[in-house]
Amino acid sequence: MAIPFSNAAAAYTNAATRGLNVPGGRAAAPTDGPSFGDMLEEAVSQSVQTMRTGEEMTAKGVVGKADLADVVNAVTNAEVTLQAVVSVRDKVISAYQEILRMPM
Repeated sequence: MAIPFSNAAAAYTNAATRGLNVPGGRAAAPTDGPSFGDMLEEAVSQSVQTMRTGEEMTAKGVVGKADLADVVNAVTNAEVTLQAVVSVRDKVISAYQEILRMPM
């Protein structure tokens, strides 16, 4: 689920530029590249795959079919992914609550 900083910065710059160049300040429909939904879907599928890999390696480790280092590495990756997903979820909820508090 690691997204390079340069990709995130480029996406932000692209989105900001589109919003500034449209009359009324509204963002235009994307013309190239993946949409936000596509990026989100890819990140979620990568997260799920990382979690599944951790589970599979744990099961293989229990029956003695995997090296301990591989099991620890897979479980650590799954743990870091879970922490990142929870952090993003918390930020999204916080942003939504802030929007709800805005006066109309």
